[in-house]
Amino acid sequence: MRLLRSTFVIGGFTAVSRVLGFLREMLLAAALGAGPVAEAFVVAFRFPNLFRRFFAEGAFNSAFIPLYSRTLEGEGEDEARQFARDTLSVMIVVLSALTVGAQIFMDPIIRVIAPGFVDEPGLFGMTVLFTQITMPYLLLVSLTAMMGGTLNAHDRFAVSAAAPIALNIVMIGVLLAAPPDPETTGLWITIAVPVSGVVQAGLLFWGCRRSGITFSIRLPKLTPKVRRLIALGVPGAIAGGVTQINIVISQLIATLQDGAVALLYYADRLYQLPLGVIGIAMGVALLPSLSRRLRAGDEQGALETTNRAIEISMALTLPATAALIAMPGLLVEGLFQRGAFTPENAESTRLAVQAFAVGLPAFVLIKVFSPGFFAREDTATPMKFAAVSMFLNIVIGAAAFFWIREFAPDRGHVGLAAATSLAGWVNAGLLAFFLGRRNGFRPDRRLYTAIPRLLLAALIAGGVMLGLEIYKADLAGLALGSRLMGAVVASGVGMLVYLLVSLITGGLRISELRAAFARG
Repeated sequence: MRLLRSTFVIGGFTAVSRVLGFLREMLLAAALGAGPVAEAFVVAFRFPNLFRRFFAEGAFNSAFIPLYSRTLEGEGEDEARQFARDTLSVMIVVLSALTVGAQIFMDPIIRVIAPGFVDEPGLFGMTVLFTQITMPYLLLVSLTAMMGGTLNAHDRFAVSAAAPIALNIVMIGVLLAAPPDPETTGLWITIAVPVSGVVQAGLLFWGCRRSGITFSIRLPKLTPKVRRLIALGVPGAIAGGVTQINIVISQLIATLQDGAVALLYYADRLYQLPLGVIGIAMGVALLPSLSRRLRAGDEQGALETTNRAIEISMALTLPATAALIAMPGLLVEGLFQRGAFTPENAESTRLAVQAFAVGLPAFVLIKVFSPGFFAREDTATPMKFAAVSMFLNIVIGAAAFFWIREFAPDRGHVGLAAATSLAGWVNAGLLAFFLGRRNGFRPDRRLYTAIPRLLLAALIAGGVMLGLEIYKADLAGLALGSRLMGAVVASGVGMLVYLLVSLITGGLRISELRAAFARG
């Protein structure tokens, strides 16, 4: 149950961050809606975040943690610290150069990642400016990821999991204080992004010092360990960031439809809540555990750990999937429909949420299966599967986007979301199949019996939530006349039904839930 406890620690802080993130998005939607300022901010915010996914969930999760852990246990703490210092020094130089280069060439970069903005000079210029402002966040959050990876290797997850909370607190404060003018609000919230990066890096530095982990900067040297980190980290970064890459590809195509970038962004925020709380938390907690077992030659223990990771992650993911498919209207209207965010925006976002939700279990399974390769210092195989996934996402997404727009000009973005889900399932299937061929995954009897029971519970809970979606107007009237309270009540009812059915069928066990929260 140590894995489950670690997942709850990471997931708990992530949940707080995502709840604050929803408050941030509610304020953002009310202030900017799905208009041009919102689209410019979304592109500017996602570009450095693409690299954040690479370093936080890619290179430092797939490569740094196994190498640092092996050095720590095999060569001692001094050598591990030396490796961390060398990594930090090289990373600062590389990322500083990348940040400066992006600032200089931002105009052609935006022409590539947002081609639909080129014909609108005001929107294009605003996007260039906003992205230049957010770029330093790349360096700051990558430093945060490196320090967080070091703490994770020492089985200290709380501080690194809590760091993203700072981003939301800073941005919420800015949105509450910003003037009503949308362009000024957009500029203020853009400036808040690098400011939050400074806060996050400071928090992680304090966490490392408190844990006795010290860092110092020296002249960068490509030592054998750093070269090994680069060799493993580059493909690991691509594999770890595949979902984000697919979203950026979808965004690129979405710029050809007015408002689609913002609509996909709001839909993305909804399914990213369970993905972040469950998938990313599980992946972060799973990798150190697998690495230790494999170094000890405990292959059977590694198989058991992987099976329990799948069971736990699906137990938590399936009810969220059911909610996003069954009652997206309740959730979108309750969270976003106010101010500049119109009922038409809510309807368009609802359809994208359902399309993304179909792929949610796959996105989580990618986070569970990938550490099985990373712990064996194989980042190339997941990278190849990520490339297949990206190719499918581009081809199918573009085809679906233009085909749907022939019949419904304002619904092309739904095809992009559906293609992202399909690509996710292909990626998860390839990872599972080839990990099984390497004896890194073999479902046991417990997993075979638990998954159908959890699916049954999710289907029943989904049916209940679908009924609440159909009568959402009446539900909102009963819930103090508030759409938001209606969404909260419906979510609570759905989760309660899922929990009860899971316990009755044996999909969940009270003894294990009790053990997960036990001390020690």
